[in-house]
Amino acid sequence: MEFVGQIGFSLSFIAYLVFTLLIVAARNKSVLAKWTIVSALSTTFASGLSFLQIKMGFSLQWVMLADGFKIACWSVMVLICNTELTSVRKLFSNYHIRQYVVISTLLMVSCWVATYFLNFSYEYLFLLFIVLNLWILVLIEQLYRSADDQIRWAIWPLIIALASVSIFDFVLYAQATMVGGIDFNFWYSRGFIALAIVPLLLISTRRVKNGSVRIFVSRQVVFYSSILMIAGIYLLVMALAGYVINYIGGEWGSFVSIGFLIFSGIVLVTLLITDTLRKKLKVFIAKNFFANRYEYRDEWLDLIEKIETTSAESYYQMATQIMMSKLGATGGAIIKKRSEMQFDVKYSKSLALSEAFDLQLTLISQFCQNKGWIIDVDEYELTPSMYPELNLDIDLCRSFNIETIVPIFIGKAFYGLFVVGDITEKKQLNWEDRDLLFAVSKQLGNFISLHEANDELAESKQFDAFNRMSAFLVHDLKNVQAQLALITTNAEKHRDNPEFIDDVFETVESATDRLAKVLTQLRNKQVAQSKKKETDIAELVNKVVEQRNVIKPKVQIEKLQPCLIEVDKDTLYSVLNHLIQNAQEATNEDGWVKVNVLANADIIQVTIEDNGSGMSAEFIKTRLFKPFDTTKGNAGMGIGVYEAKQFIESIAGTIKVTSREEHGSIFDIRLPIKPQYQ
Repeated sequence: MEFVGQIGFSLSFIAYLVFTLLIVAARNKSVLAKWTIVSALSTTFASGLSFLQIKMGFSLQWVMLADGFKIACWSVMVLICNTELTSVRKLFSNYHIRQYVVISTLLMVSCWVATYFLNFSYEYLFLLFIVLNLWILVLIEQLYRSADDQIRWAIWPLIIALASVSIFDFVLYAQATMVGGIDFNFWYSRGFIALAIVPLLLISTRRVKNGSVRIFVSRQVVFYSSILMIAGIYLLVMALAGYVINYIGGEWGSFVSIGFLIFSGIVLVTLLITDTLRKKLKVFIAKNFFANRYEYRDEWLDLIEKIETTSAESYYQMATQIMMSKLGATGGAIIKKRSEMQFDVKYSKSLALSEAFDLQLTLISQFCQNKGWIIDVDEYELTPSMYPELNLDIDLCRSFNIETIVPIFIGKAFYGLFVVGDITEKKQLNWEDRDLLFAVSKQLGNFISLHEANDELAESKQFDAFNRMSAFLVHDLKNVQAQLALITTNAEKHRDNPEFIDDVFETVESATDRLAKVLTQLRNKQVAQSKKKETDIAELVNKVVEQRNVIKPKVQIEKLQPCLIEVDKDTLYSVLNHLIQNAQEATNEDGWVKVNVLANADIIQVTIEDNGSGMSAEFIKTRLFKPFDTTKGNAGMGIGVYEAKQFIESIAGTIKVTSREEHGSIFDIRLPIKPQYQ
């Protein structure tokens, strides 16, 4: 294990020396950067001294003294993170830093003095390091808890690094206190622990900002440090495995363990030179430890601005132009999937896609639907293995000038593809480019889906409006048919009555006018505008009652005051006729229906009362004025009362209904003398 310990401490010494040189090369003159150099040098010195102690066998107290200084340096650095010091001179004038330095120095001096007078017994030193490691853990916790989200993102690698070492040392010295001595299997591992946290320290030094502090460490440095850390951990595990093999292998143990270590080294080298592993590690480091290449807030605002300002004949064209602009392309198309074998080119510019490409579209859509990947044709041409299960005809893609294919998903459903070509500055897409294109494609897919839904809704509204108009026209035709049916019903009985003949001509003339109105509405595909003219309500009610009195129960007019109003006579006639007809149909033949017309200076009141079956309050509230809801089965359209309410309210009138089941109903209509059409 001594050999393993020497390897660990030597690697740690080299790693922290390189770390120190990187910070020095950054030429950052802030207090935090300068003290980070001091802390890194203290770890470098402690690692080097630990290596020499194993090699030369001098007292372990010298290493522990260097460790105490190292812990103090990192603790002060944690305290500096919570200050705004502008110079090193002001460092120890800070109350908290000065307090820590004084107390930790007194503790260290006291413990070493006690050790000297106790014949170099280590018990007090073990307690000292338990206290120092516990203290730095408290400082770390306070720093993390007091930081906001942005600062936490910057310092969490530092927190994990220092906490890992402190917890390990705390356990090491706690065990040493209990058993009266250090377990050197743990002690020799300290070099590897210190080595493993170097990448985390590199990440934090790149992220941490304290005023103007910005210690720059490139992604390549972090990448190769991570490779070094992985290799070190791997070699440590393999060395331990070789030690076990050597221990239990007897006389063949040394031979087998050497062979095992050689084989392990070959495997390590193979893995490190494997391009796929290196790429995955680079992406992992970039995604998890570095700021994104794109500022997504700015990209989002830019996308919104493009959607708002891009001029296009259709939303398909607009979406395609935006995607082309993101890739710097002059050619592109958007393709919607109709079925597994059928596709619609919704818009295309400079890409003349033909039926010859349909089979490729089928294969591409299946691949994109299953994998959700963006296809870079150049990348596929160089390394087809990057796109498993995809069989792409490169020559065909080149003939159509296709360079990049971006899938479109709406929710989790596959919608289609953006096909882009003629890219001005062609470059291989990395993971950040792909993430951005996916985000843009997702938003554009939602944009297209919204507009398609609006188109479908507008079309549905057109059909709905036409259907509603048809329902009202059928209702008018039904009224005309009812008028003509009354003539045929009474013709045989009253054909010799001159008054009946006059009434027949008047009814036919009215029906003709109504039919002409219906035909006009059908030709114009909209409800005809009402024609207002001065009308005597009393006279109009009389005509309605005369027409309705051909059936029982007869309608009685109790009060009838002449009153003039400017209104659409035909529509009002139809409304009153329908309401009186409803009252008759709800009343037995031996019952009664009464109509009253009263007027004052401003209001005309028309009441229609019956003693029929009546209605419940719930029915009046929820169903009476609801269109296309009828209690007459196939005999009714369910729009008569609805039309009455709409018309009366359109001229600023009101209609109120009072009813009790089995007692009858009262329809109270109030119309202004000078109606205001809405």
